[in-house]
Amino acid sequence: MKLANSLKSALPAVILSFLTLGLAPLPAIAATATTTFAVTATVQATCLVSATAMAFGTYTGVVATSTSAVSVTCTNTTPYNVGLSAGSATGATVTTRKMTGPASALLSYALFSDSARTVNWGQTVSTDTVAGTGNGAAQSITVYGQVPAAQYVAPGAYADTITATVTY
Repeated sequence: MKLANSLKSALPAVILSFLTLGLAPLPAIAATATTTFAVTATVQATCLVSATAMAFGTYTGVVATSTSAVSVTCTNTTPYNVGLSAGSATGATVTTRKMTGPASALLSYALFSDSARTVNWGQTVSTDTVAGTGNGAAQSITVYGQVPAAQYVAPGAYADTITATVTY
C-alpha cells in the first residue's frame, strides 16, 4: 500500500513535469521571404588628355629637335585619335607650323608622330592623327618636334600654342 500511495502522490508530480516541459516556450520558428533586385550602371566612353611643354632651347640656325609627351587616359576598349592643331601663328597650318617672336617674326617648326621625324602629325582623323585604344590607364604618346636649319630670323623669344584633341 505504501508503494501504491507513493506512486499515487508521485504520479501527479511526474505528469506535471512532463506537462511543464511540453508547455515550456519553444524557440520561435521564423518564416522568411527573399527577393532579388538588379544593380546596373552604364559606363560612358570618356577620355582625358594632357601634355608637357616642348622646349627647343636656343636656336642657332642649325636643326633643333625636342619632344613633348601627350598623355591620354580613356575608358577601357575605347578607340581614340589624337590630333594636333596648326598652332596660333598667322598663316600656320599643320604642315607649316610657326612660332611667333619679336615684331611678329615667324620661326618655322614641325611636329611628327615618329622618332625619324618623317610622319607629320596633324588633326584629320584617320589621316594624320595618332590612333590608340584606351585601357583605363594613362598612355603616353611622344610628339617629336624639329626646327629646320638656316632660319635667320630676328633674335628673341619665340612661342606657339598647340591644342591636342582626342576624338573618341
